[in-house]
Amino acid sequence: MKKLLVPTDFSKEAEKALKVAAQIAKKHNCEILLLHMLDLPIQQLNVGSAPSDLPEAMYFMKLAHKQFEEVLKYDFLDNITVTEMVDFHEVSKGILDTCEKHEVDLIIMGSHGADGLKELFIGSTAEKVVRTSNTPVLVVKNHHAHFEIKDFVFASDFKNDNKETYSQAVKLARLFNSKIHLLYVNTPSNFATTATSKVRIFDFIEGQDYENYTINIYNDETVEKGILNFSKIINADLIGISTHGRQGIAHFFNGSISEDLVNHANRPVITFKI
Repeated sequence: MKKLLVPTDFSKEAEKALKVAAQIAKKHNCEILLLHMLDLPIQQLNVGSAPSDLPEAMYFMKLAHKQFEEVLKYDFLDNITVTEMVDFHEVSKGILDTCEKHEVDLIIMGSHGADGLKELFIGSTAEKVVRTSNTPVLVVKNHHAHFEIKDFVFASDFKNDNKETYSQAVKLARLFNSKIHLLYVNTPSNFATTATSKVRIFDFIEGQDYENYTINIYNDETVEKGILNFSKIINADLIGISTHGRQGIAHFFNGSISEDLVNHANRPVITFKI
């Protein structure tokens, strides 16, 4: 892991994400790309005009750089390479373009409590990033004085198309020396026996040589409640799930699932795109 992207609007929530990024950067010698997007109505610009040439754009760029100057004074960023970036784009597109251009390894985003998380995952900029990003996205909700991932819940339906996301999860677990808790949630509407579920999980992880894991079959009313309740029981440091566009995120985040899992999860969530 070499590059971490932290989108910022200079809010307290963005600062929480930056603090987590700083801890990861110090431990693993990463560079932080601190990105602020100026989402200006580009379609209204005169043809041939660059956004940075407009007086309003120049004003907001100067304002952003002043805010960057204050951010870079934070003690927790000492001895870390931080590259400030200001760009003109629709925000989610700008984040994704930056990831591709700079070969970012991990996006770290903050969120606004329960209401903010609900907004984050239903129709907002961050929802678009989570749904479409090929780069793993770590959503941070709370302040973490010491960000560690000792117990990492990887929740899945353990279908073969998720195998690549498990490889990404294993890489993260190796980096943090984490124990992965493979979790399959049984629900009344989609029940499978313990024996069948275990065979499915063993087939899924075949070929991976990561041995620090547990296999867990958990029964609950819904998938999201099962993930929340199991994560609470083991006091997990991180919840990981797979997404593949609208289909993948619908499985976990639409409707009550987004409200129950993400809004009410008092712990970070990381998504891996299939």
